[in-house]
Amino acid sequence: MGWFSKKKNNGPDYNSVNSMAEAQRLVAQGELIPLLLLPIEFGGEAVAENTVYVPTFVADLKHGTDRDIVFPLAADGKVTRYSAQPEYEGKSVVPVAIKISATEPANFVQDIAIWGGALNRS
Repeated sequence: MGWFSKKKNNGPDYNSVNSMAEAQRLVAQGELIPLLLLPIEFGGEAVAENTVYVPTFVADLKHGTDRDIVFPLAADGKVTRYSAQPEYEGKSVVPVAIKISATEPANFVQDIAIWGGALNRS
């Protein structure tokens, strides 16, 4: 009957976004926005190597995490290292997830699932 089977959350599908030109087209349509992995507030720069293209909700989640959790931890000296690592599936240039880590001496980790297989992890 399938009552107890886990329903897969398919979410958006960005498999066909396999070039920066396609990502830019979706930015122009308002479907994606550029996001800095290392925010300017933490010393990041608006350069291609620090930029990913994501749906708006992802940028909102990441900005909130950086502002409300990571920045206070850093201000209190509880973390001194920060990284935001994108994870990709197939040839898509849109990450399926972004893993935020703030460490040393404390440890904070958050995964932001965006689409694809990342949505079906437990």
